[in-house]
Amino acid sequence: MRYEHQLRQAARASRYTTGNSPNQASTETFFIFKTVRLLFFSKRRAAITLEDPNIKYALRLIDKQIVSHDTRKFRFALPSPEHVLGLPIGQHIYLSARIDGKLVVRPYTPVSSDDDKGYVDLVVKIYFKDVNPKFPEGGKMSQYLESLKINDTIDFRGPSGLLVYKGRGVFAIQPEKKSPAVTKNAKNLGMIAGGTGITPMLQIITAVMKDPQDQTVCHLLFANQTEKDILLRPELEEIQVSNPDRFKLWFTVDRAPEDWEYSRGFISEDMVRERLPPPSDDTLILMCGPPPMIQFACNPNLDKVGHSSSCTFTF
Repeated sequence: MRYEHQLRQAARASRYTTGNSPNQASTETFFIFKTVRLLFFSKRRAAITLEDPNIKYALRLIDKQIVSHDTRKFRFALPSPEHVLGLPIGQHIYLSARIDGKLVVRPYTPVSSDDDKGYVDLVVKIYFKDVNPKFPEGGKMSQYLESLKINDTIDFRGPSGLLVYKGRGVFAIQPEKKSPAVTKNAKNLGMIAGGTGITPMLQIITAVMKDPQDQTVCHLLFANQTEKDILLRPELEEIQVSNPDRFKLWFTVDRAPEDWEYSRGFISEDMVRERLPPPSDDTLILMCGPPPMIQFACNPNLDKVGHSSSCTFTF
C-alpha cells in the first residue's frame, strides 16, 4: 500500500509539470500510473512458506495417492494458492510429529518444483511393521504419514542442507554446517542413489533439464533391492527420453528378474567406471542412500576409479 500511495502522489504531481490540458494530463497520468504499477507488482516475488528455518509450519494434507504397494505420494497445501514452499534446489525439509508420546523428526526432499504454487508433494516409501525382520517395528514417520487423513496437518521445517544448486552447473557447498559455502562448477554430474535417496537427485535433475541453457550432463546410477522397489521410475525414464544427451540413466538391483537389462548386485568399481563421468575438475559426484551403501560400496569404488573426495558430496 505504501508504494501505491507514492505512485498516486507522483501521478498528482505530474498534472502540474506537463504543458497539456487537464484532460490530456489526466489521461497521460492514468497510463503512467497503470504502467508503473504493473511493472512493480509483476516483479513481486511469490509468498514463501518457509520464511524462517527455525519455525515449524503446520501444513494440511489435501491428497494421497497410492504409487505402489509400499509407496505413497502425499500432497500438502501451502498457506495460500499463491504461496511457494521456498526451498532452494538441493535442500530438504524436516517433518516432525509426536508419535507414541515421543517427538520424531525425519528429513524429506519434495518431488514437486519450488515453482509450484499452493502445494508441496512428497513421495514416501512406507516401512510397514512386521515386514522386515531386521526392523520389526517398521518406520515410525512413514507409518505415521500413512495414517494421516485428508485435512490432518503435520509440521514442516526448513530449508536445511549443505548444498544448493544455483543453476547452470554452479553449486554452493558447505564443507561443514557452520563453514562458508564453496562454489563448485560442474559440467558433468555423477549421481549414486539408493532407494529413497533418489528424491534429492530428482530435484536437481529436474532443475537442470528445465533450463535449456543449462548444459550440465547428469549421469544417474540408481540402486535398489528389486525392480519393484525402484521409486519414481516412470518420471526418470520420461526425463531420459526427453533429454537423451543430457541425462544418462542406469539401474542396478540385488535380485533381478531373468529379463533384466541393467546391472545386478551392489555398486561396483565397474559400474562407477562405466556409468558415471570420469574424474576431472569439472565433475561432481553426488550420493544419497543408506549409510552402509555409501561407506562400503560408493566411497571405496569412487577412490579406485580416481574420484577425489573434494569432488564428491553425500546428502
